[in-house]
Amino acid sequence: MRVLLIEDEVLLAEQVADGLRDHGIAVDLAADGVDGLHKAGANRYDVVVLDRDLPLLHGDHVCSALAANGGGARILMLTAAGEAADRVAGLVLGADDYLPKPFVFEELVLRIRALARRVDNAPRVLRRAGLTFDTARRVVTRDGRVIPLTTKELAVLEILMGADGAVVSAEDLLERAWDEHADPFTATVRVTLARMRRKLGDPPLIETVIGAGYRL
Repeated sequence: MRVLLIEDEVLLAEQVADGLRDHGIAVDLAADGVDGLHKAGANRYDVVVLDRDLPLLHGDHVCSALAANGGGARILMLTAAGEAADRVAGLVLGADDYLPKPFVFEELVLRIRALARRVDNAPRVLRRAGLTFDTARRVVTRDGRVIPLTTKELAVLEILMGADGAVVSAEDLLERAWDEHADPFTATVRVTLARMRRKLGDPPLIETVIGAGYRL
């Protein structure tokens, strides 16, 4: 899952981003509405977490533009204004959910994951080829045996399982499971998948499709 966090409070943005990354979520940051709108147009995101009071371009305008663009990303609006009228205004502008500040971080994570499932119409528990992935608890089992995976490996596996047998390119994995700082010319994806193959055990579950990508 890849999230764009548009937040002008730098310390808060970095703390939230670090916390989301610890949960296996790739995060890009933007500190104003103009940069946020640019990044949202240049990359594919599952969820945009949008502060309402932004410099250069107000969050209301960013929200309206994102909703009108129809890029597919769900919008979670953050704001210090917690009145019902403010929440209604955000939803009218096109936001999918609304969370007033200050917020409990775990609630933010749950809301982001719920919105991402709405994007993909993905169930909470994924099952394929003897694997079971409880995406809420972040637990993977194979034939009843718990498989210990890192947060990044969980993110990659969620994409592969969600593809339901379709081939996923290395570029697509890099775009969806890593953030904007990932080097597209490294062997990061290949190394991560090799490590996952060892952990998932035999018979092998991840197939390399030459010239196309990977398939579970």
